[in-house]
Amino acid sequence: SETTPWPSGHGRAILAADLTAGPGAGMTTPSATDDTFLHEELALLRESARRFCEKEFGPQQRLLYRRERRVPREVWERAGAAGLLCLEMPEEYGGGGGNFRHEVVFAEETARVGFTDFGAHLHSAIVAPYIARYGTEDQKRRLLPRMATGELIGAIAMTEPGTGSDLQAIKTTAKLEGDHWVVRGQKTFITNGQNANLILLACKTDPTAGARGVSMLLVETDGLAGFQRGRNLEKVGWHAQDTSELFFEEVKLPQTALLGGEANRGFYQMMEQLPQERLLVGVQALGLVEAALRETIAYTKDRKAFGKTVFDFQNTKFQLAESATEAKICRVFLDDCVDKLVRGELDATTAVMAKYWLSERASKIIDSCVQLFGGYGFMAEYPVGVMWTDVRVMRIYAGTNEIMKELISRTL
Repeated sequence: SETTPWPSGHGRAILAADLTAGPGAGMTTPSATDDTFLHEELALLRESARRFCEKEFGPQQRLLYRRERRVPREVWERAGAAGLLCLEMPEEYGGGGGNFRHEVVFAEETARVGFTDFGAHLHSAIVAPYIARYGTEDQKRRLLPRMATGELIGAIAMTEPGTGSDLQAIKTTAKLEGDHWVVRGQKTFITNGQNANLILLACKTDPTAGARGVSMLLVETDGLAGFQRGRNLEKVGWHAQDTSELFFEEVKLPQTALLGGEANRGFYQMMEQLPQERLLVGVQALGLVEAALRETIAYTKDRKAFGKTVFDFQNTKFQLAESATEAKICRVFLDDCVDKLVRGELDATTAVMAKYWLSERASKIIDSCVQLFGGYGFMAEYPVGVMWTDVRVMRIYAGTNEIMKELISRTL
């Protein structure tokens, strides 16, 4: 049913037994890494995620959330109740017990309905992994279960007004004064900035040490003195994404707010997590491409011009053939990258290549889809026009594509 949540914990063990029912069933429980089991499990997850997205992000809801410039907290809580948040987090911390493939499925389904505005993927596949991989046991047990339910909404605050891709140049500081960290500074372009009540903050704990002086602090914002949210920024696309400015004016945090309890490790932690973040950009970009192509093929086969369908024109067929081929190549590359990431074999350079290539191809293909829609492609009520504006930022965030090419060139 629509209200049946995706199982986690004990529920997933029961599901494993159900999937292998037959002669000898019940004698053993298959591993979640078994290819047959995993294929069936991901198929069921996709079915559950698709029902959720079609119910929560239908045309009217998308329009409403974009007008309101955010996705309401209640939707986050319903995603948590459906078992769709923190899918790759360990079951002992309230997560789904899966891996990055599970996060990919949900990300692809939000892209399928043309709603990459929902910041759950940053929350689950970027913020939560920092805590799971570097956090103290207390931090993991205190925060991750509440992230899995949607009680806590996560954001990661790196970018500042004067620093974008140059993370080592951040100016926000955290100084240990007595038994507290005192934070001073500001951030901008922060995804989930209005909704978030758990912010993973990049700051300088040793301003004299460059990149080696960066730390990550866990900032729980509810009732926090000195913390202020700025504007919910007006953007070209992603209108339902609450992208914001954040201000920290003499904010006092306990010593235990330091991620992992070890200072000056933040830059290394960010560098280690960037491959997954960049690959997630590629997942969303390709998800929009595949959705845009479905919309465009259907539209051109229905739309009539000069006595025949738009699809019947040779230019249309050739353009769609070219785009479909490029999308297939992108899919093969992306799936290979995801498999390597899950196995711990994805190198940083290939992740950079994936972010750069997939976002560039997505912009090109979706632009061609808009052209095939004609004037209707420029109308906000048509999904392909929204996808066109939404995909543009993917060449900018998680490091601009110019920076990506610079990083690639250093390995040649």
